[in-house]
Amino acid sequence: MTEDALARIAAALERLSPPPAEAADPMAHPAYIWRGTALAVARDFAPLPLALLTGIERQKETVRENSRRLAQGAAAHDVLLWGARGTGKSMLAKSVVADLQGAGENIALVEVAPDRLETLPALFEALAGVPRAFLLFIDDIGFDEHSSAVRILRSLLEGGAEARPANVRLTVTSNRRHIVPRGMAEQDDPINPRDARDDSLALADRFGLSIGFHAASQDDYLAMVRAYADHFALDFDAADAVQWATKRGARSGRVAWQYAVELAGRAGRSLED
Repeated sequence: MTEDALARIAAALERLSPPPAEAADPMAHPAYIWRGTALAVARDFAPLPLALLTGIERQKETVRENSRRLAQGAAAHDVLLWGARGTGKSMLAKSVVADLQGAGENIALVEVAPDRLETLPALFEALAGVPRAFLLFIDDIGFDEHSSAVRILRSLLEGGAEARPANVRLTVTSNRRHIVPRGMAEQDDPINPRDARDDSLALADRFGLSIGFHAASQDDYLAMVRAYADHFALDFDAADAVQWATKRGARSGRVAWQYAVELAGRAGRSLED
């Protein structure tokens, strides 16, 4: 093939490939998605009002205060939110940022997928000079203990050669308290079982705040349902709400929200009314 033909093919391919997306202005929006190379605007960022998240008052107070410190330029911790599925970990991280924004604080949320952890240094560099606080949100994280992502996150949280910017802190959610699964093998290690156990805890220990979430009692679950029903002017029957949770095998904030959606649907309404 001639050099001229190769040049024409290369030019055609270049015309077919879309130009790289322009990075979003980090000062202009309430929330972003990190694509690995650039920030994109998170569309329709409208988490539930913080007051609607019931049954987790201690967790709300702790996370909001830590995030407020970050927004005001004070020292703040990286946060691990761990515990049962559907207990409000992810929503709390988002609702706290929206609540602080409503109070006039200059803070934004940046969601980062767990499979893009290796690109975090580039994100740190992009945010370091911005006169705004950023809460980096990594949802539903969990690793095999030999995963390279474990080593990446350990290094980024503490002990890396390049420190994170002061205006950036991480909030990570996990269904496991220690993130890395703790298998029976660590108990059977004939050489040094404590070394294996310490290694599995090393990642979780790097978070300044580790906050647990637990399955709701029936009373707490009904209080969650009642909060949603009152806020959206929905009628509900406690026995029906309990039956809804029983069929799903769980009582949690997520199940309470799903029941509120069901009530609105039965009434022919949208929860955005």
